[in-house]
Parts: sequence; structure tokens; C-alpha cells
Amino acid sequence: MATKAQATERTYNVLVRPIVTEKSTQVAEHNVTTFEVASDATKTEIRNAIETLYKVQVNKVNTLVRKGKNRGRAGGVVGRRSDMKLAYVSLKEGNSIDISAGL
Repeated sequence: MATKAQATERTYNVLVRPIVTEKSTQVAEHNVTTFEVASDATKTEIRNAIETLYKVQVNKVNTLVRKGKNRGRAGGVVGRRSDMKLAYVSLKEGNSIDISAGL
């Protein structure tokens, strides 16, 4: 496991992208940020990646796996969206992440 001062390749691969939707904007008012994460990422890895990359203190990490949906037929082939793992990251008081600024 990398120290908080070092950012390894795995640290960057844990966080896929921030989620910016209506629901994620509503929970952001309660100091919670939403990220899509790697499907094999653990809560500890997510916590370390957020603290290392964004220089904030994480209070709690909640994860969920959103199952992919079946899509319509295209030439007789049924399409399917991929499963997606989401992480709701609660930050300690006084910490915030500006998603629009990037890394």
C-alpha cells in the first residue's frame, strides 16, 4: 500500500470519473461526492486514492454496484450496458472537492 504522499498507478486507476448528475448534486450539499470506481476497488483503496489525489480528509465511503440494463436490438443482437461500481465519499467538516478543477 502506498503512503499518502505517493500516488501510484493503482491510485489513479481506482477512480474512473466523478459522477455529475442531479442526484449527486443534491448529496453534494451534505459534503458527499460521488465517483465511479474500478469494480475491484475496496473502500480502503478508494479512501486512500481520494485523500492522496485531492488532499482532503475522508469521513466515510459507501459503495454500490449498479447493474447494467439490457438495451434494444440492433441487427438481432441484444445490447447490454456494463455494470458500474459507485462510491459515495463523505468528507470531514471543512474539506471539499472541486470536481470542475480536475487533478
